[in-house]
Amino acid sequence: MSQDRIRFEKATVDFKVDKGLLRVIDDISFSISDGEFISIVGPSGCGKTTLMNIIAGFVKPTSGTVKLDGVEINGPSQNRGVIFQEYGIFPWLTVEKNILFGLTLRNSKVPKDRHQEICSRYLQLMGLTDFALAYPRTLSGGMRQRLAIARAYATNPEFLLMDEPFGALDAQTRAKMQDLLLEVLQHERKTVLLITHSVDEAIYLSSKIIVVTARPAKIKEVIEIPFPYPRHESIHDDPQFISLKSRLRDLVMKEYEAQQKLSSN
Repeated sequence: MSQDRIRFEKATVDFKVDKGLLRVIDDISFSISDGEFISIVGPSGCGKTTLMNIIAGFVKPTSGTVKLDGVEINGPSQNRGVIFQEYGIFPWLTVEKNILFGLTLRNSKVPKDRHQEICSRYLQLMGLTDFALAYPRTLSGGMRQRLAIARAYATNPEFLLMDEPFGALDAQTRAKMQDLLLEVLQHERKTVLLITHSVDEAIYLSSKIIVVTARPAKIKEVIEIPFPYPRHESIHDDPQFISLKSRLRDLVMKEYEAQQKLSSN
């Protein structure tokens, strides 16, 4: 049985706003085991990204705790790689130098004589070798997202935290990126947390889905995904996949309606 690595224990987050305090997350408890691929789905503005930011070390709970291997998370670390929807790559650096960036930081644990080897490995794995000297502005959206993944992977994090990483891509490119991510994860064992609005994407990629409510976010339901890895796009036609997608859509849409009522008040 996989070991629990990350544990939320009655975590609550309040943000200061003009009218006082806004509760974004309310009394959430769950755990993430080693090697799991967890997706969090729920309406826009419900607190999904805040949950990810707590694990990343960017946000600290107002009350309750979030622990990694039994130790409370108090800040960012190289063992937690973050990939944002807006890529998070540096436009003034070439593709190669973007991948090398994290390896050259003072707290990098990767020996300097291995930097180029690691960079070359991820250039090849992500299909970017021919674009090593190119700048991000010359790349397509899909290629920029591949670069963001390569840069996150190069520092060898144990955890990959992804916030709508494929949300800005067209449907065909998004599907290719999903398959590429699954392929990379076969070679590079990671524990993954994905924030997504796509029920289809969550089912296809995940081992477990956490559905959260309208703000303040609470856990509505936790769903184990029955499909084994490796996965193929043909599972989209599986009756069990279709049934699960319908069920999840109903759960999420009810929370969207609740969120809209909250926003209109």
